[in-house]
Amino acid sequence: MGRLTLQILTGLMGLATVGLGAMQLSFGIRSPLYASAGLPEFPILDSNLRFFGGLGLGLGLILLWVVPSIERQTVLFRAVWICALLGGVGRLVSLAAVGSPSRLLLLFTVLEVTGAPFFIYWQHRVALSHKMDREPPARPA
Repeated sequence: MGRLTLQILTGLMGLATVGLGAMQLSFGIRSPLYASAGLPEFPILDSNLRFFGGLGLGLGLILLWVVPSIERQTVLFRAVWICALLGGVGRLVSLAAVGSPSRLLLLFTVLEVTGAPFFIYWQHRVALSHKMDREPPARPA
């Protein structure tokens, strides 16, 4: 799996993250993600949900920004995916503390916890391959 596939999947992840973040920022507690929970208007929760929606929107925009030069964006790429991994760890703590959320949020958890290390490793391989392609051959001594 090479650079182009990584770029496509990163772009799709960025678009999905932008979309979900914008939805959360716009609707807060009334987001379709939480409609089935029937949550009452609760300003603290709504404020936090909109805040995290803004963070998600920002992380998605960063993912989209790194796509064109993904092989040179190691630090930024890793930072975004480490944030996703830490968010997934938070979901695991929630799962243990209060129980299972919806299937969609369980899918997000799996993606965050297993996908983050995979994407970080994949980008590392792409960056390494790109560096090796650009380095001149070593001269014999």
